Amino acid sequence: MAKKKDSEKHEDGQKGGKHNKDDADANELENFVDDITDEELLGDVLQKRPKVSDGVDTVIIVDGVPQVNPERFDKLKVVITKIFAQFGKILNDYYPKTENGHTKGYIFIEYEKHESALEAVTQANNYKLDKQHTFLINLFSDYKKYNEIPEKWEPPTVQPFPERPNLQYFLSEPDAFDQYYVYNINNHIEVWLNSNPQPTKLVEREKWTESLIMWSPLGTYLATLHKQGVVLWGGPNFTNVLKLSHRNVQFVDFSPCEQYLVAYAPLDNGEQKLTIFDIRTGAEKRSFISDAPMAGNILRWSKDDKYFARIGHNTLSVYETPSFGLLDKKSITVNGIRDFSWSPRDNVLAYWVAEDKDVPARVVLLEIPSRKEIRANNLFNVADCKIHWQKAGDYLCVKVDRYAKIKREKGDVKYSGMYFNFEIFHMREKNIPVDSVEIKEPIHAFAWEPIGSKFAIIHGEPSNNSVSFYNVKSGQAPVLLKKLDKHFCSHLFWSPAGQYIVIAEIRDSGALEFVDTADFTTMCSTEHYKATDIEWDPTGRFVATGVSAWKTKGDTGYWIWSFQGRILNRFNTNTYCHMQWRPRPPTLLSAKQQKDTKKSLKKYTSQFETKDKMRMTKASKEVIDKRRKLMKEFEEYRSKRLEDWNKQKAERMAIRSHIDTDELDSDDKNVQVEKVEFLVKEEVTVVD
Repeated sequence: MAKKKDSEKHEDGQKGGKHNKDDADANELENFVDDITDEELLGDVLQKRPKVSDGVDTVIIVDGVPQVNPERFDKLKVVITKIFAQFGKILNDYYPKTENGHTKGYIFIEYEKHESALEAVTQANNYKLDKQHTFLINLFSDYKKYNEIPEKWEPPTVQPFPERPNLQYFLSEPDAFDQYYVYNINNHIEVWLNSNPQPTKLVEREKWTESLIMWSPLGTYLATLHKQGVVLWGGPNFTNVLKLSHRNVQFVDFSPCEQYLVAYAPLDNGEQKLTIFDIRTGAEKRSFISDAPMAGNILRWSKDDKYFARIGHNTLSVYETPSFGLLDKKSITVNGIRDFSWSPRDNVLAYWVAEDKDVPARVVLLEIPSRKEIRANNLFNVADCKIHWQKAGDYLCVKVDRYAKIKREKGDVKYSGMYFNFEIFHMREKNIPVDSVEIKEPIHAFAWEPIGSKFAIIHGEPSNNSVSFYNVKSGQAPVLLKKLDKHFCSHLFWSPAGQYIVIAEIRDSGALEFVDTADFTTMCSTEHYKATDIEWDPTGRFVATGVSAWKTKGDTGYWIWSFQGRILNRFNTNTYCHMQWRPRPPTLLSAKQQKDTKKSLKKYTSQFETKDKMRMTKASKEVIDKRRKLMKEFEEYRSKRLEDWNKQKAERMAIRSHIDTDELDSDDKNVQVEKVEFLVKEEVTVVD
């Protein structure tokens, strides 16, 4: 409603000489006090208003630039642009000059995004352009902070040291029982101790995570994902150890030594943001923006956390820590690179390159940081390759899918006459010799023995698979040890300690076969119907099989078996989704100490058996005591009811005309006994 002018208000006020409603409103407005802040009223609008730092947070100052004359200025600008354009889109650049047109030795560069400016400061600071010029880079916004440094320095106040809980407490469990978590529907999480004879529940929490939960590689932390970021839990009570802010995080990955954590999150424009955090300090070390799908974004770490690598377009980029800069400040150009993998023992990269017209495919072993090719193997008629390292790093297997004919139609490639080769690289031998195993049948699974030199293959037609076991020895080609024919299976699961393997079919029937590869005897053949997951515990003593509610609707739950295939516990629940054993760090014992311990196990067998019997006796006593308590409660309840029933007998007799019907034989007059006979069985004997 439009406001009246002051003259109109004055005229209205004099009409009739009475105090009207408009005068009352005017008086109220004069005394009105607005107690609502702009932030409460227009919070969403004020967030978008320009800030003083918006214009300077994207600007960097580069000092240490060569001072050149006008004739060399264009060349300098090309070099500078090439160096700094790799961090993001440059909107403007300014080169201050003297009256003669010579550059002054420093420049201003404005990026489109603040993240690009930050990366330029992090990565290009102390960059050596030549022997005489080294870049010193700062954000323009930092100069205000540096100019306001007080003249009198005051030491910072000592902050109390926040003590962390014992993150390795689970390793001191006296009976070496392992832990595992169970993920249920509605993000209900349980942590169990696999004690004997029944597992013990340690922790149970609702809504502990919003999407994903996982153990760190050495079992130190339990990571949960939330909309705001990642939380790491640890200690006996699983207390909050560290929070890492990373909005909309969908996946996390730890470095092998647990020094760093990588968080993956999608951006609004369809790209992916990868951020590396230092786990000890929680500091963000570096981030990457990529338009590749999540599977292509995974950063892969060397075994000692000193390096990590990622694939780009025809490039392999290797970064070093703790600087998080490119190794030798440049990526490795590899045309046609498809995949790569680090050795689990040495700083060696294995990658393969696809065929290109007449150029064959190649498998290359690259030593880091020297970038020296220590072995390369050419391959022909290659459709695909898969890289499989043995856990100890002594051998590398490259599964090569080969074809007899190839046909290209409208951009689609079709292969026919497929056959398969397993290229075995002997990493510990001189010049790294390569042996080949050829199999003409379709391959369904491949798995190295974690501790040992054997590997297993499932091959053949789906209805008539075979499982072949090979052994690799130094200086010899792989030898076929055993071939198990007519096996309905799809997956191989080696024990972490080696020797034992579970051959499973987890697509339909859930068939399980526990095999001892020392003599290839089948210890047990059984099944967990419609099993979807199988996982060994870190010591190789137990196997867990599960039917996940994520993949099926009936008979969900998980079972725990011994390594010999004996069922120990069944947990059937309609809410079960996933379980994962808590990993253990590598043993600190030497190979000789481990060997001596295995030899002396007989000395401790009697102690272990006695302890197991005591534990079982204790469990039996607890069950007996519980049953006795229930029986006593039942007898007390029954005696009270009988007492009440006897007190009510007179009332029952009055209702039933004083006829006692409490017992069947108490009323002979009204009870008639009849005998009924019927044929149960008829036998006919024929005598010749």
